[in-house]
Amino acid sequence: MGKDILDIRNVCECNRCLGSKTLHPQVSLINLERPNFDQSFVKFEFYAILLIEECPDNCECCGRSRHDFSYATMVFLTPGEVFRMNATNTLPDKGLLLTFHPDLLFRTTLNNHIDNYTFFFYRKEEALHLSLQEKKIVGQCFDAIKAELHHPIDIHSRILLSRLIELLLDYCTRFYERQFILREDENKESLKKLERMLDNYILSGRLRGGIFPRPRDCAEILCLSTAYFNDLLKFETGKTLNEYVELRRIETAKHMLMSPGNTPTLVARQLGYTSVNHFCSLFKKLTGYAPTEYVQAQN
Repeated sequence: MGKDILDIRNVCECNRCLGSKTLHPQVSLINLERPNFDQSFVKFEFYAILLIEECPDNCECCGRSRHDFSYATMVFLTPGEVFRMNATNTLPDKGLLLTFHPDLLFRTTLNNHIDNYTFFFYRKEEALHLSLQEKKIVGQCFDAIKAELHHPIDIHSRILLSRLIELLLDYCTRFYERQFILREDENKESLKKLERMLDNYILSGRLRGGIFPRPRDCAEILCLSTAYFNDLLKFETGKTLNEYVELRRIETAKHMLMSPGNTPTLVARQLGYTSVNHFCSLFKKLTGYAPTEYVQAQN
């Protein structure tokens, strides 16, 4: 696939490839109008944000579900990520492309926490789908960036551009949270599948080796990126995977303790706790009862 990838190394080169004027060597806002590449894939060696204005309702390439809005779609790419819109298009036929080089962020607040915008690590199929009002807000952010790009470069340019990009990303964080809310039914189904998988993992005794399931393994089973899986779990439960596994482990312990002959020591060993004292302490912290007290309260 290597020869079929257009590797764009910097913002200026990106402008040349897409017929856009360079107003700043580290930032560009490009209007996409049926871009034509010989290569099937494109790789930007810098951050890229795509606003896709025309994505058919029956198009599955960006993961739009029946619960999502369809006024526009946004995809976020990290430096070096390979992108392909679909089998027939390298980039969208219509939309906007915001590019910015990591060097732009040097000595800015955004540089310190850009990795916190985890949607940069989502798959294309986990794109953000905007409502009409959200599309207007994103458009206003792009207009502000465009206006700053047309201002002569001075000592304020780097800070102002990075802050405007940061504002855009903050709005997208809000919009992604709204999208999680609208996908509640789908999310609940994913969590049910995760619960079954974790319960089987716990009952298998694999925790006795002290090995917890990894986020990337859970994400792969659910056909999600690791970043999207972590954010979905946190949004729906308020827990990290390890915290969630611990809750499932305690739920399993409750059922095991009710079986005749299962002592706290046996349950702790089966579920992989380092000691019965640690198990009893954690059990009481999470349930309000010591294991023996819990059994007595249920009988």
